[in-house]
Amino acid sequence: MTQVTIIGGGPGGYEAALVAAQLSAKVTVVDGGGIGGATVLTDCVPSKTLIATAEAITTTKDSGQLGVLLDGAAISSSRISADIRKVNERIKSLAAAQSADIRKRLLDNSVEIISGKGQLLGSGEVAILGSHKQVIKSDVILIATGARPKQLPSALCDGQRILNWQQLYDLTELPEKLIVIGSGVTGAEFASAYRALGSEVVLISSRKQVLPAEDIDAAALIESVFQRRGMQVLASARARNVSAKDNQVFVELDSGEVITGSHALIAIGSIPNTEQLGLDVAGVKSLPNGFIEVDRVSRTSARNVYAAGDCTGVLPLASVAAMQGRIAMYHALGDAVSPLDLNTVSQNVFTDPEIASVGVSQELVDSGEIKARVLTLSLAGNARAKMQGQVDGLIKLFASPESSVVLGGVVVARNASELIFPITLAVEQRLNVDQLASTFTIYPSLTGSIAEAARQLHRVTDSAPTTKGI
Repeated sequence: MTQVTIIGGGPGGYEAALVAAQLSAKVTVVDGGGIGGATVLTDCVPSKTLIATAEAITTTKDSGQLGVLLDGAAISSSRISADIRKVNERIKSLAAAQSADIRKRLLDNSVEIISGKGQLLGSGEVAILGSHKQVIKSDVILIATGARPKQLPSALCDGQRILNWQQLYDLTELPEKLIVIGSGVTGAEFASAYRALGSEVVLISSRKQVLPAEDIDAAALIESVFQRRGMQVLASARARNVSAKDNQVFVELDSGEVITGSHALIAIGSIPNTEQLGLDVAGVKSLPNGFIEVDRVSRTSARNVYAAGDCTGVLPLASVAAMQGRIAMYHALGDAVSPLDLNTVSQNVFTDPEIASVGVSQELVDSGEIKARVLTLSLAGNARAKMQGQVDGLIKLFASPESSVVLGGVVVARNASELIFPITLAVEQRLNVDQLASTFTIYPSLTGSIAEAARQLHRVTDSAPTTKGI
């Protein structure tokens, strides 16, 4: 029986373990941080649970325009609030329950779970470090150790006033004024959520626009929503130093300006958990930034050693980590396998509204790297959006100029993470805009605008404008 040893119990690790068990391997998961990894315990599951509460508050506040009353009176923002202690208790409870569910599923599939830190002794041995050192001789090894929040050298997190995103769930009081350093996905999501929860929020962006890696039109729309809701966005600004004294934090910018708040959140990216893994001993190559180098079937440079998830730096998404882990096991154990294709990976920014995207981007089209016809359709005219009081949103489609095959898309809407699926399906299956347009949609529905965008894109000619008004 093939011995598969997996270091790390996050999505890349536990999904790989389930596949390996299904393929009749003997599977051991070595994990020191809790099954589910940071994704379940401190990152994705907790943050999206927090965001769900924020969305409920925003929806309640906005329901006044729909004719909803609170105790017979018009809804006032000042009357809607959140108990952050209870919110965080629920977050931790849900995370623990999800971790327990995954652990049970692994055990039900005869996966052995060992608590400890794994270290490579070579390409065929894994040492489990602890009070009693144990060595597992392994035919296949998968490294899935994830990543952790990056810190500013001049802003070391203390867990009380200066926080990383894993420390927010220990707060017992809502931050009066939260200064968010970093306007990427993590920073934008927490800034959006805490503004909805009632905190005053300052978002510091080193770029000219928030969410610099996202579609430029979508990011501009989100930034306008942030500002309309009272968030202060400081563009082209960098934090030089962060300090805390008594009940305040002080964020000094490169310009010399000092921003004062009650709490600061450092959201400037992640670094891989690849130290002291014995990578050199096993012959596993890593990049200068510490991420493990892998190919499209998750192989490292060492024979029979694979890697998956955030420790590879391929794309920091739980869905990608899980797919990398599955692909690794399919390949290692001789099953049919398709190499990872990032062109069909859909991703989402859980701001309010959300941004979802897949495939070709506006940046690639503008640079001339990809030729595509582009159409952008505002959701303002969508009947369902009007009924729900959604005033901010758009659908953008990219199609091949020759074949009209759908190459990508962007959705900005309250539930964009759900709406992106038909576009992802079109990209994956190489459907053309006519096929997408001729598929029935419910009326009224937000998906109707996806079909409408495809219909309008069909009519676009080389001499016509490439976008329709946002």
